[in-house]
Amino acid sequence: MRNYYVYILTNQKRGTLYIGVTNNLIRRTEEHKAKEVDGFTKKYNVGILVHYEDTPDVESAISREKVLKHWNREWKINLIEKENSEWNDLSLEL
Repeated sequence: MRNYYVYILTNQKRGTLYIGVTNNLIRRTEEHKAKEVDGFTKKYNVGILVHYEDTPDVESAISREKVLKHWNREWKINLIEKENSEWNDLSLEL
C-alpha cells in the first residue's frame, strides 16, 4: 500500500504558503528546495515544509488539497501552528 501526502510549504514564518500533493514527501520537498521545477515555489523561494498529512489513497489526498486551498489564510496558519508553532522545517525530521 502506498501513502499519499498533502503538504504545506512556506518561505518564512507566516510567509507565502504553497499546498501540494505527492506520493513521496522526501523526494518532493527536496525538489522544491533545489528549485528543480519552474513555477510558484521557485519564483517565491518556497521550500520549508511546515505541515503535512498522510492519506491512504490519491483521491483523498487530492480532495484534502482542494479543501485546504479554499481555506482562508488564517485557517491555514492556525492548522500549521496547531502542530508546528515555531514553523520548523519538518523535512529535516523525515
